[in-house]
Amino acid sequence: MQLTVLNPGKPEQDFPSVSKALREPDGLLAIGGCLSQNRLLNAYRHGIFPWYNPGEPILWWSPDPRLVLFPDKLIISRSLSKTLRKNIFSVTFDQAFNDVIAACADPRKDAAGTWITTEINSAYKQLHQAGFAHSVEAWSGDQLVGGLYGVALGQVFFGESMFHTQTDASKVAFVTLVERLKLWGYRLVDCQVHSRHLESLGAEEIGRDYFIKLLDQYVELPCHPASWQV
Repeated sequence: MQLTVLNPGKPEQDFPSVSKALREPDGLLAIGGCLSQNRLLNAYRHGIFPWYNPGEPILWWSPDPRLVLFPDKLIISRSLSKTLRKNIFSVTFDQAFNDVIAACADPRKDAAGTWITTEINSAYKQLHQAGFAHSVEAWSGDQLVGGLYGVALGQVFFGESMFHTQTDASKVAFVTLVERLKLWGYRLVDCQVHSRHLESLGAEEIGRDYFIKLLDQYVELPCHPASWQV
């Protein structure tokens, strides 16, 4: 099947149906285009996200199955619960977005590079300034030691990346976020693809068709007026 090539000069151009995504590599749907706010929000609304390596054209994905977390199904292990009770980390929201995305962009120990390119970094900072992208920060004193960022639309949070420099810091940030999302009435957290780390916290795989149905239900619903105003 031939991939759709998106026109970078037409951010309003529709994506192809996610049913046309390749099986191998799983979920690859389109190539090219741009990272404008219009394009990115349209992608998330339809269950699509960008992921590509430096030097490659923009690649757009919609894998099947999809890893998601229903907030009510959050799992907090005994050891993590113990860490939470100790209040080792303080958690904030939207206080250091630029620092979080920079930390997420740092190459992992088992990886040679990062998928968070300069263009991705710039695009999501603009989404943050527009009120769509958000960060969660875990602090040890005044040191940023963990966190995550993603995009919020309606009653869905689309997680993008997380990092930690101290054990359990990103888990504490994630758990704190999910507990807050429950209070705000969010229905779904998109975790994109399988991860043992997130599976241990209650994330589960669902079929892409079901995922799209959930987006159709929840993305257009109004969020709690106090969301992210913390």
